[in-house]
Amino acid sequence: MTRKNSDHGRLRPGIFALAAAALMVGSSHASAADPRAELLQKFEKAVKGKTVAWVPVWMGVLEGEWTRVMKAHFDDYGIRMVTRDPNMKSDVQLQAVSSLINEKPDVLIVQNPTTTLLARELKRAMDAGIKVIQVNMASNQLTDAYVGADVPKLGRMLAGEVIKACGGGKGSGKISILQGEATAAYSLDMVKAAMEVFKTDPSIKVVSSQPTNWDANKASDITTNVLQQNPDLCGIFSVWGPQTVGAAQVVKNAGKKGEVKIFVASDGQPADCDMVEQGLFTKNLSYRADTQGEAIANAVLTLLQDNRPAGTTQLAYYTTNYWVSSKDDRQYCFVVPKE
Repeated sequence: MTRKNSDHGRLRPGIFALAAAALMVGSSHASAADPRAELLQKFEKAVKGKTVAWVPVWMGVLEGEWTRVMKAHFDDYGIRMVTRDPNMKSDVQLQAVSSLINEKPDVLIVQNPTTTLLARELKRAMDAGIKVIQVNMASNQLTDAYVGADVPKLGRMLAGEVIKACGGGKGSGKISILQGEATAAYSLDMVKAAMEVFKTDPSIKVVSSQPTNWDANKASDITTNVLQQNPDLCGIFSVWGPQTVGAAQVVKNAGKKGEVKIFVASDGQPADCDMVEQGLFTKNLSYRADTQGEAIANAVLTLLQDNRPAGTTQLAYYTTNYWVSSKDDRQYCFVVPKE
């Protein structure tokens, strides 16, 4: 054997050893978990097969849009959604929430009709390990998350527009406020914030501030009486679009369309945009139920992935407001899908 061949023979085992080591390294990399795949697996483990219970005040256009958007997301993630519609009956809603707590869903979502009705049950739910989300209308009991409008901000923004139209000596300065339900946080907080703004302008005179119970007929009756007593009424401030339709019709029938300015907090349903385009509402401030539905779904996903016990967090998801003053702002009203 020559020296060259001898060297070659000595090198061969070393080459084989290096090759084997390289194969082992490659194999270990291949078997190691892909971090992106691992993230998805953790997400699916946290959310898939979970149950979300949803109890609105009733299944109106606003609540229907929330439900539609939530269900689309939850179906995609493999989350089961249970819905109870109390149809504006407080006792039925309370009973539904109580019953669902006993069924132990992973997350409970509620829309509170008042600040107190569900407060004790929401605490009981969290004590039972159920994470709780409140939507747009909060109670006195803070829970794991709130999703909805910054209601005082809505009040301040709308009141500012009312002052621009009726304050500073423009017209009589007389304003009528259409509340919602007298003890609903959404209505209470918005009117309180608006009143603070109105007090900054001495020319503004609030001649009426009454609850409508979310009813367009009640708003119609209130506005009829207010106009009879104050034919020089300058503006109407309303906390919700659908109830304001009755008031707008009264204003129109009195021949005061455009003369009495109507400013409305809106959930973005199409009828509210229609009213602006017809000149029956002066301006809407839309918080868009469709984007709120997405925010609710995101809050659910956050809570399901958070290992901390129910009642530990107090998260807030405040949604953005958009002015609607003409047909050019139609994108800030959602579209109700055809069945």
